[in-house]
Amino acid sequence: MVEVRPIRHEELEDVLPLIAGYQRFYGAEPDEARNRGFFSRFVHPSDDGLLLGAWLDGSLAGFATLYWFYSSTKAMDTVLMNDLYVREGVRGGGIGRALIQSALDEARRRGAAHLEWFTAPDNDVAQRLYDSLPGAARSTWQAYEIETTD
Repeated sequence: MVEVRPIRHEELEDVLPLIAGYQRFYGAEPDEARNRGFFSRFVHPSDDGLLLGAWLDGSLAGFATLYWFYSSTKAMDTVLMNDLYVREGVRGGGIGRALIQSALDEARRRGAAHLEWFTAPDNDVAQRLYDSLPGAARSTWQAYEIETTD
C-alpha cells in the first residue's frame, strides 16, 4: 500500500537522490547542495509550496513538488505540480496516481481554482497516466521560456 504525505525536515536527505534522478531524467545535472537549499523551502509548513513523498513498504518511492501559484484569468490561487517522479522499479504500481490524488486533495483543501502540471512532449509514459485521470485535460496553452543565465 502507498502512503503519501508531506516530507518532514528529517526526511529531506532521503528525497534528494530521487530529486537527482528526476533532474537526470530531464537532462539536468544535479547539484546536491543547491537541491538541499532549494527543496527545503517546500518542506511542510511552507508559504512557497509542499514537497510530497510516497512510501511503498516503508521505502520512499516517489515525490511531487507543489508550488502555490496564481491564476490571473480566474483571479484565484492555483497549485502547480512542478515535479512528479517515481523511482525506477516501482513505476506502474499506482504511486504516480497516488501522488497526483494527494496533490489534488491539497489543491482542494487550499481552495485553489485548479491543479496544473507540465510534462515533456516525448514523455509518453507519463502522458498515458495523465490522460487516464478523471477530469484531467490537456491544456490548450503553449509554453515558452528564455534562459536568463549563460
